Amino acid sequence: MKMNIEIECTPAEARAFLGLPDVTGLNDHLVEEMKKRMDANVSAMQPEELMKSWTSFGLSAQDHFRRLMEAAVTTTKP
Repeated sequence: MKMNIEIECTPAEARAFLGLPDVTGLNDHLVEEMKKRMDANVSAMQPEELMKSWTSFGLSAQDHFRRLMEAAVTTTKP
């Protein structure tokens, strides 16, 4: 036996019918907090700031990377 039931209701009505909590207030709060944090950190996404953070490691990181690549090349040679 096959049975199809169609129910027309809003999402809020469906949550209430199933006994689920209404979390719209919590969701609104979280979205606002995310917006605040994104606005506060948007300056870090500027190209100049990204380059400063990437190059802040200095020559030691470049030297370490060079040694890593040299070690990889020497281990792959027959």
